[in-house]
Amino acid sequence: MKALYPCLWFDGQAKAAAEYYCSIFPNSKITSENPVVVQFKLNGQNFMGLNGGPQYQFSPANSYVIECETQEEIDHYWEKLGDNGKHGCCGWLDDQYGVSWQIIPAILGQLMANQEKAPRVMKAFMQMTKFDIETLMNA
Repeated sequence: MKALYPCLWFDGQAKAAAEYYCSIFPNSKITSENPVVVQFKLNGQNFMGLNGGPQYQFSPANSYVIECETQEEIDHYWEKLGDNGKHGCCGWLDDQYGVSWQIIPAILGQLMANQEKAPRVMKAFMQMTKFDIETLMNA
């Protein structure tokens, strides 16, 4: 198998979406395009945008997780991807195209693995929209 990558179905906005995402993520670029398909990389990961029409919509049932090492990274992705989108709770948001993202601190798994600390961490993040690393670590 040569590659495994997601195909995102858009209603005529595949190129605009690819340009938007490439402007947000490092190490990103459009690699090829035609009127139907746009191939692009986000942080080195292959994606395909398909101009498939209005038949299908995105939903939170399929989301993309961004593990962030710092609060600055969380802030960056939260602001950029959430611009003209919808912010949800617990680090979730839908961007302006309807694609769902989870912007989470990379340390979250480690904090949740601590049986003593996990209930306090969960209580803290259930009250958050955008994750705050310092608050989670102090929970």
